[in-house]
Amino acid sequence: MNNPRLCINLHHVRIAVADVDEAMHRYEILLGLHGERMGNGAIMRCAHEDFCVAFTPADGRLPGVDYVAYELVPGMSLAEARRILIERGESPEDIAVPVRGHGLLLRDPDGNHVVLVERRLPADVRPAVMIPTTTLRGYHPRRLGHVNYLTADVKRVFAWYTNVLGFRLTDWIGDAAVWLHIDSRHHVLAFLEKGYNHIHHIAFELVDWGEMRIALDHICKHGRYITWGPLRHGMAQNLASYWRMWEEEHFIELYCDMQVLDEDHQPQVYPDNAYSSNTWGVLPPRSYFRFDPASVEKERASAHSFVEV
Repeated sequence: MNNPRLCINLHHVRIAVADVDEAMHRYEILLGLHGERMGNGAIMRCAHEDFCVAFTPADGRLPGVDYVAYELVPGMSLAEARRILIERGESPEDIAVPVRGHGLLLRDPDGNHVVLVERRLPADVRPAVMIPTTTLRGYHPRRLGHVNYLTADVKRVFAWYTNVLGFRLTDWIGDAAVWLHIDSRHHVLAFLEKGYNHIHHIAFELVDWGEMRIALDHICKHGRYITWGPLRHGMAQNLASYWRMWEEEHFIELYCDMQVLDEDHQPQVYPDNAYSSNTWGVLPPRSYFRFDPASVEKERASAHSFVEV
């Protein structure tokens, strides 16, 4: 049985980058995000939210996702969350968070950093389409939607997120891939057991299939190519396309039309087959789950598309 949930919303990811200005320009060009510098880092938005991506200098570290931040359930303070986490056996640390001031830093069993911040409603609660603006790009995602990781022990991380943070089980594929939710959307987090621990992708939600076409035309004009997709996931039902952000060793997923869970949703165990992954039948190339230089180079040269016989 799950402990009561602590989180209601995925707020942002922080990414350590080699060059903050270059990363801002890249995410603006490729994803239509907008934002500004903050100290030695920066924040980027999809629309009118606080921000969905934060950049911090890598300062000699390997560039990559630094942490994933979630908002606490409404009315819960950091002090209350700290007390609950300690009762559940965790030792949260204080961390500075752009715009929000500070949050609580945790580490999941794989060593992935998780940050909790207090829930805060935006100053303007109208839908984004009703807010006049001079900052939004013609193409931009609707929202930051979810993150997926590769893991060496899916049951261990599943137990931690459900017992410590109160995430809810959505579905399994076989016994080695699990999807979790904290609201009515099918998933905010997923883990696939692949023998090692690594961030796999950061996912941004688009409005519909028409915007997916615009997005894919756009990124391919800027030298990024689709590793897997367009496709229709069987489990979760979303339309999706995946492409590699090789500078920080993760993929970007662009998706739309994801399943919205009924209040009485019953988790399913889907078979580990092609239809669960893609009802249109095409599975990803081997490089999709790899981050070594050779795999990246094969994708960039489209060599992963050839079959050796």
